[in-house]
Amino acid sequence: MKSKHIKPPIYYPIFLNIQGKRCVVIGGGNVALRKVRMLLDCGANVTVVSPKPHLGMAKLSEKKAIHLIHRNYKVGDLMDATIAVASTDVREINRTVAHEAKKLGILVNVVDDPRLSSFIPPSFFRRGNLTIAVSSAGTSPALARKIRTNLEKSFGKEYATLLSLISEVRCALKERGCAVDGEAWQEALDLESLIRLMQKGQRKKAKTLLLSKLVLLR
Repeated sequence: MKSKHIKPPIYYPIFLNIQGKRCVVIGGGNVALRKVRMLLDCGANVTVVSPKPHLGMAKLSEKKAIHLIHRNYKVGDLMDATIAVASTDVREINRTVAHEAKKLGILVNVVDDPRLSSFIPPSFFRRGNLTIAVSSAGTSPALARKIRTNLEKSFGKEYATLLSLISEVRCALKERGCAVDGEAWQEALDLESLIRLMQKGQRKKAKTLLLSKLVLLR
């Protein structure tokens, strides 16, 4: 009897603010360490539970960057967590972590097992406050990573500068009492011209150009 093909879920893309929030990582290997560093980059309050943590985790613990618990996972370790990550090489432990997380209403990612996860992290990169993420719904992380790598080549540091400039322009328009709708912004954002000016270091000229276009279009 042939098994039925189960369609992957359609994920709702979301950017979550976890600054200062308790996030628990179960596991102490290389993959778990990458997850820990990602959480720390987002300002999370990270707890790691592992009997044999990676040397990198031990160093983070010494610096007081994480709270490290040297033992196996046990039920109750996820209390008050916002996010849980199960990254052990024991499937039964990962399954138990996922079960506890879902029972407590905690978002959980089980590494390499989307079926047990309530969310999956995308492959992403940042340019300042600009984040570009790619996801394959867990069906091919390798493809998502390949696409992300290709996109990185097209988005240089000038995009971070441009985003900062746009933020300044938005504030300036608000101070003037100028209301600009989304369509006007889309028309005024001539990315090719603005990025070229950013690359030449002509930030002031780019700001003047963008402001003048928006005032005309509003």
